[in-house]
Amino acid sequence: MSLQQFLPTPDFDEYRERFKDYFRLTRRADGVLLAEAHTAGDSIQLSVQNHRALGQVLKTIGADPRNELLILTGSGEDFMMSSDPDGFRLEEEDMPYWAYEYAYKDGRINVSSLINDLEIPTIGLLNGPGFHPEIVLMCDITLAAEESTIFDLHFDIGSVPADGIHNAFQELLGTKRAAYALLTGEAITAQKALEYGLVNEVVPRSDLISRAYRIADHIMSQPRVSRRLTTQIVRRPWKRRIVDDLDGGFGIQMFGHLAKAQSIHGKDHIADVVGYVRDGRRNNFD
Repeated sequence: MSLQQFLPTPDFDEYRERFKDYFRLTRRADGVLLAEAHTAGDSIQLSVQNHRALGQVLKTIGADPRNELLILTGSGEDFMMSSDPDGFRLEEEDMPYWAYEYAYKDGRINVSSLINDLEIPTIGLLNGPGFHPEIVLMCDITLAAEESTIFDLHFDIGSVPADGIHNAFQELLGTKRAAYALLTGEAITAQKALEYGLVNEVVPRSDLISRAYRIADHIMSQPRVSRRLTTQIVRRPWKRRIVDDLDGGFGIQMFGHLAKAQSIHGKDHIADVVGYVRDGRRNNFD
């Protein structure tokens, strides 16, 4: 018998409870895990706290060998169309500290954890309109509800679009389309996202999770080692992309964040830009 024993891996019941204020976690007997991000049971409202929780839950899921496939989605009719009214008070109180902790460290961890800490297939579900969609766009397979709209609002709220969304857009859209989307805040409909290659399928919102489970069933029909090693093949482009661009992009954004010397995440600030998308205008300069 070995002189040392394995340290225990994460217990599902424990971390399901620990993350319940941020994610509803449901796991089938075969290890297919559904993670539904939420704020107070409804659509995600961006905050310093849930931004950090994303990386924490991804690392925890990746460390549990009983998880075999992750389906990641949001809740409610929107993916993310608002910020928590008090979700950036910490940033406002100590900008230099949180520019690093939130804008640089946590953001990099979120993206790198999705790509590097999960050695299981991932299916991202865009359940409705939303900014910061990169976490579902960078999953191995991405499905979008018919009502979805993808856009980035960083530039139009005085920030630099370089915190992971730039990786997703440049990798999937190509140089010219990504530049247009990042500089204009282009609102990309679900059908246009399918045409551009941002998503794999567009389905009614009511069918989104059931369709993901059907795809999961197909993936789970193959041996465990084959599933896990295939993720290493399909993620190679993302691994190269984030090695080349992720840290540098976040560093540029953080410099801009500090140079502005004020929070750009306020609810009213974001609401002005989001209103253009809700009104059905393609670009905020139309």
